[in-house]
Amino acid sequence: MIKASSIKKLRIVFLLALCVIFANTVILCTNTINLKINQRNVNHSHQVIIQLERILSGLKDVQINNYRYFISADVNYLKSDVSARQKIDIDIQLLKDLIKDNYQEQRQFIVIVQNITNQLDLLRKELYLSQNKTLDLSSKITLINEIKSLTKSIENTEQNLLLNQLNRSQKSFARAIAIFSIAGLINLGLVTKMYYLLKDYILRLQNTKIALRQSENRLRAIIDAEPECIKLIDQNGILLEINASGVAMMEVESADILIGKLVYSAIMPEYQNAFKLMHESVCRGNKESLEFEMIGFKNTRRWMETHAVPLPSENNNRFLHLAITRDITQRKLAEQKLREQAALLDVVTNAILVKDIDNRILYWNKGAENIYGWKASEVHGQKASQLLHKEYSSWQDDALLSVINTGKWQGELHQITKEGKDIIIESRWTLLRDEKGKPKSILAENTEITQKKQLETQLLRTQRLESIGTLAGGIAHDLNNVLAPILMSVQLLERKLQDSQHLRLLKTLENNTQRGASLIKQLLSFARGIEGKRTLVQVKNLIVEIEQIVRETFPKSIQLTVNIPQQLGYVWGDDTQLHQVLINLVVNARDAMPTGGKLEISAANLFIDQHHAQINIDAKIGAYIVITIADTGIGIHPQVQERIFEPFFTTKEQGKGTGLGLSTALGIIKNHGGFVNVDSELNKGTIVKVYLPIKPNPNTDIPHGDRSSNLNGSGELILVVDDEPAICQITQSSLEAYNYRVLTASNGMEAVEIYAKYQREINVVLLDMMMPEMDGETTIKMLKKINPQVKIVAISGLVLNSTIDEESHQGVKAFMSKPCTGEELLHTLVQVTREFS
Repeated sequence: MIKASSIKKLRIVFLLALCVIFANTVILCTNTINLKINQRNVNHSHQVIIQLERILSGLKDVQINNYRYFISADVNYLKSDVSARQKIDIDIQLLKDLIKDNYQEQRQFIVIVQNITNQLDLLRKELYLSQNKTLDLSSKITLINEIKSLTKSIENTEQNLLLNQLNRSQKSFARAIAIFSIAGLINLGLVTKMYYLLKDYILRLQNTKIALRQSENRLRAIIDAEPECIKLIDQNGILLEINASGVAMMEVESADILIGKLVYSAIMPEYQNAFKLMHESVCRGNKESLEFEMIGFKNTRRWMETHAVPLPSENNNRFLHLAITRDITQRKLAEQKLREQAALLDVVTNAILVKDIDNRILYWNKGAENIYGWKASEVHGQKASQLLHKEYSSWQDDALLSVINTGKWQGELHQITKEGKDIIIESRWTLLRDEKGKPKSILAENTEITQKKQLETQLLRTQRLESIGTLAGGIAHDLNNVLAPILMSVQLLERKLQDSQHLRLLKTLENNTQRGASLIKQLLSFARGIEGKRTLVQVKNLIVEIEQIVRETFPKSIQLTVNIPQQLGYVWGDDTQLHQVLINLVVNARDAMPTGGKLEISAANLFIDQHHAQINIDAKIGAYIVITIADTGIGIHPQVQERIFEPFFTTKEQGKGTGLGLSTALGIIKNHGGFVNVDSELNKGTIVKVYLPIKPNPNTDIPHGDRSSNLNGSGELILVVDDEPAICQITQSSLEAYNYRVLTASNGMEAVEIYAKYQREINVVLLDMMMPEMDGETTIKMLKKINPQVKIVAISGLVLNSTIDEESHQGVKAFMSKPCTGEELLHTLVQVTREFS
């Protein structure tokens, strides 16, 4: 850069030179004016002298003409004299004009004019006298001398003036020469100084230009080396400058192709408006930034991020647009990939979270939000051990050490949700390391298996209950086979014995046999369910009946609340059995509140969707009525809760319960196509929910005809098939006592053979469904082949509802459970023989 002092010196020297030139010019003008004045004065003196000489010359001419006339008497000389006199008058007038400014010369001039006049008068007189011959020359000579003397005096005066003017002119000229010389020397010095100053200024300017060019080149090299696009845009959106990176981004060979064109043309149409708004804001003096998409000259699309700042321009009210733009295509692709990956992670139903080594949550996907209830923003930075667990446990340290040592860990966790709900999680941990191989974070994939665990528990419970039910069913079948002949024998003996004491003994025997049969039925209801008479049951009425019983019989310390909607559905079932179920549940609730509490009975219509059907293995998709019985009693221990539906299992004191209540209730509910859920917490209470399917269009029951009071047969032939000889014998005796003919068979094969032989005579087949070698179902099929119209009464110590329902169209007209009384058997035979004849 040029120093400010050099420019200042150059200005001072230049001003001094101007001053010297100006002073020299003033002096030159003054001398020129003086010279002109002197010259005019010199010319004036010369004119005065010339006029004097001309006047003297004119006087001489007058004299000469007079002399010539005197000598020759030539008249022409007189004419010349007149002309000379006129000329003298003119010259006198001119001389008068020339000396009008000189007072001394004017006085002398008056005298000269007077003398000339006198001289001319004398000459005129001489001429006259000469004509008369009396001429006097003495006076004429005197006047001429005076005239000459005065003329000489004036000439001397003018000569003196002329000399004075010449002296002044010479002095002025000498002074001017001196001044010009001094001024020239000064100007020479100043010009020399100015030359060196200008030389230094030019040198400095050249150096500055070189330095500026070098700086521009370095700046251009730096800008061109910058990987980001740097460009300058004017207020109209015209590109003024762009670096090499910008040229490369635009896919052109030279910046000249781009400079002078609108920058909007390279921006995708959907972003042009946003870019224009940003450009206008920058040109008003604001800093702005924008992400947009552009297209190059080779149709390559790129994502760009620009940061723009205002740059002052010649227009003080507006700014230029200086922008630094970087290619963020890869970042956008990475962000898109991350979004896609995040979207994939969010699609996953599992909870995926990333924790640092200090167990602080760094990442939390949508699956985690759905499982736990917290949003990602709520859990970021929190410790997972404190957030997801009720209390700290040493296993967490063991799991952390395991994943650090082995790189992975897997196990089941009991965690909590935002609402405080306990859930079971199957967790898989993977260790993530940094570039140096040091542990950085832990990736955890958590799968909620609460439902799976519940289903496993239900399945294990169901399998255990099924095994117990199978055992109970087998025992019940054998006991029924034992009780059946006893009960039928008692009734036969009652007809033959008339002694009152014997009859009382038989009645006692019958009652106890009936009690045993009732106990066996409870076992069977648990194992297989008991098929009672099905009707359309209004659950609302059942609950009202239960409410009445509770209010009348339960302690006043128990507060009852009943909530029943007006539009409650119907179920297809046995109202007596359902009544038994509800009584059993409310009694259990009462026993759980020995010191009182709150009992709530409610019902609601509910639709079980696929999700809820997956939670419970007994549930099916469809409409249900859910009956809820909730108490605030002592609750059920989790270990006890696993066994509450097992037969003969009870926590009550001896003599206060048989352990068949809940098992019987479960059998009844399952027999109605429903299921039960129990949720209990110690010291807080128990909630039992009974789900029964709604049957808006139930099937009607098999019609029964009016029972006839006449139980005697008409000699019909009955085939009795049972593997128990005692049952065959007592059944035969009972039927024969009522005028029936009886054939017996000990197994299915024998029954088929007998029926094939006597099919035209046999009216009804009494068939035991549980027999070795060939069971009842197979026997029915064989009999159907012989006679499709065969009439069969199925008898079993087990309840086989599903089988009977399926086989009813294959000839089974009625079903009887062991043990049955002789009266029940006879009624059934009357019904079958008369209604299906």
